[in-house]
Amino acid sequence: MSEEKTSQAAIAYDLLKADIINGAHRPGDKLLMSHLKTQYDIGAGPMREALSQLVSERLVTAISQRGFRVAQMTQEEMEDIYDARAHLEALIVRLAVERGDEQWEAEVIGKAHTLARVDEINSAEDMLNIWDMRHKAFHLAIAKGCSSPKLLEMRAALFDQAERYRQLWLKQTVFSQSALAAKREEHQALVDALLDKNAERASALMYAHLMSPVSIISELITEN
Repeated sequence: MSEEKTSQAAIAYDLLKADIINGAHRPGDKLLMSHLKTQYDIGAGPMREALSQLVSERLVTAISQRGFRVAQMTQEEMEDIYDARAHLEALIVRLAVERGDEQWEAEVIGKAHTLARVDEINSAEDMLNIWDMRHKAFHLAIAKGCSSPKLLEMRAALFDQAERYRQLWLKQTVFSQSALAAKREEHQALVDALLDKNAERASALMYAHLMSPVSIISELITEN
C-alpha cells in the first residue's frame, strides 16, 4: 500500500473507530461502503483496510458476501472484558507500588490533583471530555510505575475493547455530582495506598474501582 493510502487508511480507522465508540454507529448497524465513502470522503481501499483493522479489534463484524456491521454489545462480553481489565490492572498497580520511585509518586499526585479540580468546568461537553482525559491520565500515571512495556501494551488493548461500554458509564458518571464525589473518594483512597506503599490494599482498591461500573453498564445495555 502506498504511503498516501496508508495515511488515508489510518484517518479512516481513527474516524470510524471514534464514531463507533461514541455511538454514532450503533451496535448491529450496517456499514455500507457507499455511505462510508461519502460520509468520510475516503476511498474504498483505505476504508476496507480500516474496517479490517476494526474487525480484528472486535468493534466490527464481517458478514460473508454482505459487508460489515458494527459489533453487538453484550452483557457477557462486557463482564469478561471488565473482569480481565480489573485483574490485569490490579497486578500492574501491585508492581507499580514495588517499582515506582519518587518521580512516579509525584506524577500520580499531580494527575490526581488536576482530576479532582475538574468540577470547576462549566460546559457539559467540556466536562465530559476533560474529565475523561484527566481520568485516563491519572490511571496511566499509576500504571506506568510497573515499568513493563508489555503489560502496558496488554492494558491498552483491553482498554480499547472496553471503551464502547465505558462510554455508556461515563455519561452517567460525569453528569452526576454524587457519582463524581464517590469517584474522588475512590481516587484519594488509591493515592493514599500507593503513597503508603501498601501493595495489597492498592491492588484490591484498583480491582474494586475498575469493576464498579459493571452494574451501571448492565442496566444501560438492557435499556438499549
